[in-house]
Amino acid sequence: MMKRGWKETPIRGIILEAGSSHDYATGGWRKIKPVLDSAKCIDCMLCWVFCPDSAVIVENGKMLGFDLEHCKGCGICAEECPDKVKAITMLAEEEEEEIA
Repeated sequence: MMKRGWKETPIRGIILEAGSSHDYATGGWRKIKPVLDSAKCIDCMLCWVFCPDSAVIVENGKMLGFDLEHCKGCGICAEECPDKVKAITMLAEEEEEEIA
């Protein structure tokens, strides 16, 4: 995708092409990110339903993880994860780097 400068930006920020949000990686400004404990996850898909960025990766009814290119770190997934499960933890980006 060609990166546009301010001179090429449409007047009033009009979206010229439908469904183009997937082309824009928005995860770069995230401060915290979701981390899945797959051993605890019961694949209830509440995180998938409530994620405003469609950043939960699901395949064949199984929760696989997160699309961190588009996850903005809002934490709704962790909040909606059932209390008895709590398979999703929000960690600061720096914490994850220290653990790795």
